[in-house]
Amino acid sequence: MVEQKRSSLFLVSCGLLVTFARRTKSAISDSNFVRTLNNMSKPTIYNELYCRSKHREESGFSLLEIFIVVAIVVVLAAISLPNLYNTRRLYQSEDQSFMIMDALRETSQLAMMRRRTFRLEIDLTDNAVLIIDENNAAPDTLIKRLPLLSTNDIRVDIPPDGVSRPNPPDYYGIYFAPDSLGHYRNGQQVIGNTVWAARFRRDGSVVTPGGSPLSSTIFIWPPQSQGSDQARSLSEVRAITMFGGSGAVRYWKYNGAEFLEH
Repeated sequence: MVEQKRSSLFLVSCGLLVTFARRTKSAISDSNFVRTLNNMSKPTIYNELYCRSKHREESGFSLLEIFIVVAIVVVLAAISLPNLYNTRRLYQSEDQSFMIMDALRETSQLAMMRRRTFRLEIDLTDNAVLIIDENNAAPDTLIKRLPLLSTNDIRVDIPPDGVSRPNPPDYYGIYFAPDSLGHYRNGQQVIGNTVWAARFRRDGSVVTPGGSPLSSTIFIWPPQSQGSDQARSLSEVRAITMFGGSGAVRYWKYNGAEFLEH
């Protein structure tokens, strides 16, 4: 009985010693961790902040440097913008010529592919090139509208003063008249505008609104001023010849003395 009590007391004592040892070890470990953290975290944080601050100082720009860059950009823009504007003006007649040629060719292709008559109009009232589907017996319907440049910048009609027609073929320039055929746009009829019209038939030929064969030369050039018959620059005068028998087109540039085919 006494031996059992001694054994129990010994086991309890051992348990208490083990528990005390574990808690002491844990406390020592915790204190070491805290001490280590205290010894290392502050310098580490300070070092990191210092490095970031140093990096910003090394990679940033001063206010003076920014002002110098902005001043250089402003000077370059002031020099280049007038040149860009003049270059754009120089090619306006050429750009407009290409757009009209593309419209003539597209209208011819539509007529031959769909086997019915399509009409191209240069509409001064609307200041646009129109492609119109005559739809056989159905109402004529607008299918494409291509805006033209302002007539103050580019004229599309007869040649300017002092410029002769390309010869050959020596076709006359286009003439404008009130539109007697009309067309429908968004369900509303448009008629009476001042237009030049060319009707492309399914066999590839081109005729007037009245049905007569049509071969013409379209002149594209920049006027000196609004309504002027003088070209701003003869080297900017362009022409497009349309052959009524086939619908083919030919492009011309004026060199100051005569038209050259391109």
